[in-house]
Amino acid sequence: MTSMLQDFMPDRAETTLPYFTFGGARGFVAGRGVARPVARGPAETLEERVTTALSSAGADAAIGGALPFDRDADDYLWLTDRLSYEISPATDRAPASTVGVQAEPSAGIYAEAVARALRIMEDETGDERLRKIVLARTLAVQAERSISLPGLLSRLTEDPAATAYQVALPHSPERQGRFLVGATPELLVEKSGSRVSSFPLAGSARRSRDPQADAAAASGLAASEKDRREHAMVVEYILDTLSPYCRELGAPEGTGLTSTRSMWHLGTRLEGVLKETDIPSVVLAGCLHPTPAVCGLPRERAAGLIRDLEPVDRDFYAGAVGWSTANGDGSWYVAIRCAEICGSQARLYAGAGIVPGSDPAAEAAETAAKFEALLRAFGLPSATGIAQ
Repeated sequence: MTSMLQDFMPDRAETTLPYFTFGGARGFVAGRGVARPVARGPAETLEERVTTALSSAGADAAIGGALPFDRDADDYLWLTDRLSYEISPATDRAPASTVGVQAEPSAGIYAEAVARALRIMEDETGDERLRKIVLARTLAVQAERSISLPGLLSRLTEDPAATAYQVALPHSPERQGRFLVGATPELLVEKSGSRVSSFPLAGSARRSRDPQADAAAASGLAASEKDRREHAMVVEYILDTLSPYCRELGAPEGTGLTSTRSMWHLGTRLEGVLKETDIPSVVLAGCLHPTPAVCGLPRERAAGLIRDLEPVDRDFYAGAVGWSTANGDGSWYVAIRCAEICGSQARLYAGAGIVPGSDPAAEAAETAAKFEALLRAFGLPSATGIAQ
């Protein structure tokens, strides 16, 4: 990765910059070399478009990029002629000075949206009733100068529990050179030969620098009936979605606690054996996303309410980012703990799962906690106060 990342032009056929980058402190995988865009379209046509793109690709080719939150919206994928395995340079790590941060919506307005969602859950009955919805909010950041993507990505690698990523986004006359940059703790799907895995997270608690308070937060999350109920919805959904593709599928280790530097989560590692080994990992990702961890249940009902209750369009936030090699192997991650970067502007995203029993104020506080990793990478103080 070099400073040329800031000069990215999506319609160029050949460049020295990576079209997509994923990794952490131990190194990165990046799409490089000659590249061409995969025909854009919705999730319904993803398999056909990917198959067509790979049909004329070499053995070392890879497809990578981003799938949007809205399944009916167009994805943004690139077919590159090779993957590069490289070390992220520890250069340009000083964040750009920030001149303004604005919460959109504020914590108070967000809490009102949570309360409205809870009333909808209480009023509905039947099999199609709303069981869960994930509501997100954003922070709009204005820096003094263009934000260094290599520096931001390098700072995000400091948490070994997360996968740092950077993918190009479609540009428009108003927004040239857009990127989605983040550090996600959640693996949507990974494929290696006949083996497939997923590591869904749902149910969260903020970590503390005080060891006793941190241990109390972890034990409280582990014992929380509300959080375990929320987590079980996500696990059940992923098992049901992947089962038709697998001859074996299960959760050998059960549900347990996992953590990033700022959050505790309930997590369940799912592992399976595919019936057919040639299905691309990006196709599996397209079937799974968005999961109840970032959308809700029923999925279509929750997605419609999200459009009504959130004032800022999600675009590629809470979709999926990743890569798939020519033989179908690859890794796709849930696009959370991220920011859309465009020059000197950034929009940070964070969400929380709402189920019966959720507390609006507590959910607003959870989103503030989830901003922490990105705020640190931007050189900003704690979300307490800044995200109100």
